[in-house]
Amino acid sequence: MITSTPSGLFCKIGDFFIDPWEPVARALITHAHSDHARPGSASYLCAAAGETVLRRRIPDGRIETIPYGDTITIGDARVSFHPAGHILGSAQIRVEHRGEVWVVSGDYKRQADPTCAAFEPVPCHTFITEATFALPIYTWDPAAAIVDDIAGWWRANRMEGRPSVLFCYALGKAQRILAELHDKADGPVHLHGAMAAMTDAYRDAGIAMAPAARITEAMRGKTLARSLVLAPLSARGTPWMKRLPNASVAFASGLMRVRGVRRQRAFDRGFPLSDHADWSALLATVAETGASRVPVTHGWSEQLARFLAETRGVDTGTINTAFEGETGELTEA
Repeated sequence: MITSTPSGLFCKIGDFFIDPWEPVARALITHAHSDHARPGSASYLCAAAGETVLRRRIPDGRIETIPYGDTITIGDARVSFHPAGHILGSAQIRVEHRGEVWVVSGDYKRQADPTCAAFEPVPCHTFITEATFALPIYTWDPAAAIVDDIAGWWRANRMEGRPSVLFCYALGKAQRILAELHDKADGPVHLHGAMAAMTDAYRDAGIAMAPAARITEAMRGKTLARSLVLAPLSARGTPWMKRLPNASVAFASGLMRVRGVRRQRAFDRGFPLSDHADWSALLATVAETGASRVPVTHGWSEQLARFLAETRGVDTGTINTAFEGETGELTEA
């Protein structure tokens, strides 16, 4: 029903693509991250909850929306969007034809997140799953414990008069941290300019977050000495960092579960906070869908596919994509 093509996943019976990486006539979008939502297509369809962030990503795009759970007919396919729990408006896309059901998961997580609707398992025959962190080493602690660690690190730096620069993804991760800090922030929070637009989009969507001001050209040194500063990893090593002398630097990503990665990149702290499912959540999700066919994409896809085939007896394989999501964050700088 859905095949992999050079432009992305294609549903022939509906004549649409899902998360295409090249311009197409009709694109159905699981969420607004740039590896899933690319400019240039003639039309886009996304979950209604994701409209504000997708319009920021593709301001000139012709965007239509559909509420979670509603069903529409596109060609000969019945299509609906269901919460994926990844970021604001993220969705799994369910496609049905003559009683056969496929679900394209996009990216998803099973941990609670105050910025988005919780993941909902969707029964299906074929489940296309991500594998960003599909190794047993990747297991997530409760988000509240990680955020408490971030707050403690920030507090200790404030006592020493040092800015706390927390590198994180500009869409989803930054806003989740701000939301988790909503009742815990006891000092000033500032944003790199790259974080501002998507943070404004979340506020426009009604997401409650800790107050955070964009850093201006005039802000330097002592002005930011007590601040928690959220910035994209690409800002590290740039002239922008000169306004934050003696800063303590940290990175919030599932990649920080591996201590060697933190040491290699010389972060003072690493906080393993991810917007993807960990190993146990991936396996639990596959089981909950009841799918007998599970193609795997993104990240450690070959490892997950092999495990599912050998231990679960499902029909599986891998789907190559043009982008690899969070596992590519360390190359952004």
